[in-house]
Amino acid sequence: MSDITLARESPRQAEVARLLEALDEYQSALYPPESNHFLDVQALAAPNVRFFVARRGARAVGCGALRIDDAGYGELKRMFVIPEARGLRLGRRLLERIEDEARREGLAWVRLETGIRQPEALALYRTAGYVEREAFGEYRPDPLSVFMEKRL
Repeated sequence: MSDITLARESPRQAEVARLLEALDEYQSALYPPESNHFLDVQALAAPNVRFFVARRGARAVGCGALRIDDAGYGELKRMFVIPEARGLRLGRRLLERIEDEARREGLAWVRLETGIRQPEALALYRTAGYVEREAFGEYRPDPLSVFMEKRL
């Protein structure tokens, strides 16, 4: 895994756009449009978002973002690892990197929304210390969503 790097990067890259398209396709196959809460590239490039890319060599193989909410918490967004790079603990490494960034930003909580049809994601978040909570921010309760948070 020494050839894996994690770095803050611009989401405005063609290779990153392909990652986000793959994530959108994956989630769109699992959930109806009203249960998907995508941030587009413009939103991911906003000043209140920190976007990270995992690379194996030069190739982008995963991504994740921290959105800093005005209410004083961070929200995990757009976590994804391409299928051929799964099993390398990249999801955990991205999550830890995003949590480190949240701490540097002075945030006490990281929150997230994920879906009930993503058992690997749920397992990752639970083993990392996230617990279920009610809907937050602009989210509304959704039987296909799981809302979680972790105190840093």
